[in-house]
Amino acid sequence: QVQLVESGGGLVQVGGSLRLSCTVSGRTVSTYAMGWFRQAPGKEREYVGAIAWRGTTYYADSVKGRFTISRDDAKNTVYLQMNSLKPEDTAVYYCAARQSWTTGQTLGRVAYDYWGQGTQVTVSS
Repeated sequence: QVQLVESGGGLVQVGGSLRLSCTVSGRTVSTYAMGWFRQAPGKEREYVGAIAWRGTTYYADSVKGRFTISRDDAKNTVYLQMNSLKPEDTAVYYCAARQSWTTGQTLGRVAYDYWGQGTQVTVSS
């Protein structure tokens, strides 16, 4: 049974930073492409970025240059480092795992096999 558990959310002021973690249990994290998504109240779920099987990272334009995704295979964990946070970054953040290969550019549009429970990020002004 594969499980994804996110942590690290919270309340931060504009311009601040947070690091989210997503720990995978049940299988080695490097066998998945790991995506990060977010959903704000009243809005559709939005792709944030992903780290592909070989470690290449991809980002949505809205977070490029501010967010960084990394992976620690020894800890079976993926991270989302968020810097220069803005009020519009407020959302519930989810990590997701996809086993089947796809091109990196499509990781924001394809289906994922497993999802975490989400962690709230609130950016206050």
